[in-house]
Amino acid sequence: MKITIEVDCTPAEARAFMGLPDVEPLQAEVMAEIQRRVMNALSMTDPQQLLKTWAPWSAQGMEAFQTFAKAAAAGWAPSGTRDKEPEGPKTRTKG
Repeated sequence: MKITIEVDCTPAEARAFMGLPDVEPLQAEVMAEIQRRVMNALSMTDPQQLLKTWAPWSAQGMEAFQTFAKAAAAGWAPSGTRDKEPEGPKTRTKG
């Protein structure tokens, strides 16, 4: 047996029906405080400093990364292994 009940109500009506507290005033106050803090932080921020923070890959940084990548690629395989052919299985003879 399957019984389906459909309730058509808003979230505020559902909270009131379930006896949950109305948090909309608290949420509005918290959001206003967050907005105030963000706007204050933005007004004191230097755009040039933001760009330096967000984009640390200046020309010098890119060269350092390229040097690092080349060194990592060169050290990846042991030297001299690229030219050698793989050896076959070694056999042991009784003697």
